[in-house]
Amino acid sequence: MTTTRPETAKELRSLVRDDGRLELSLREVSIPEPQPNEVLIRVEAAPINPSDLGLLLAGADMSTARVTGPTDSPVVTAALPAGALKAMAARVGTSLPVGNEGAGTVIGAGSAPSAQALVGKVVAVAGGSMYAQYRCVDASMCLVLPNGTPASAGASSFVNPLTALGMVETMRREG
Repeated sequence: MTTTRPETAKELRSLVRDDGRLELSLREVSIPEPQPNEVLIRVEAAPINPSDLGLLLAGADMSTARVTGPTDSPVVTAALPAGALKAMAARVGTSLPVGNEGAGTVIGAGSAPSAQALVGKVVAVAGGSMYAQYRCVDASMCLVLPNGTPASAGASSFVNPLTALGMVETMRREG
């Protein structure tokens, strides 16, 4: 079962330009049809974790940030500090989707029973590219939230808890 959905939606992108500036923009992207084992999630919440900031901001000096463009599709640019462009050389000129994790309602699914079983459920996922209106992911990546749980309560189900667990385990190991 698939509910009505738009053909395109917006997602947040991060681009390091060769002129030494970061560019954050909302890009219109096509919403894919889910493959047999995939689900389509309407993203309703996505946290900003420290691990998101490196990709999102690329070390830019946000005190230099300027907003241009129309209000429904703004573009934010900011200067990269000296040396940052060299450190970001591998991603210069490549617009990257951002957002490690998030949560939302499954509004469509591929033909696999495991995918179909998630339609209408609120799920959390650490699938990358979650700063978007919609995200298509493999059904096995979804954590079904208890009935009545809002997406905002499950949006940080992966990165922060695993970071805390890693810190505790490191402290135990190091005494």
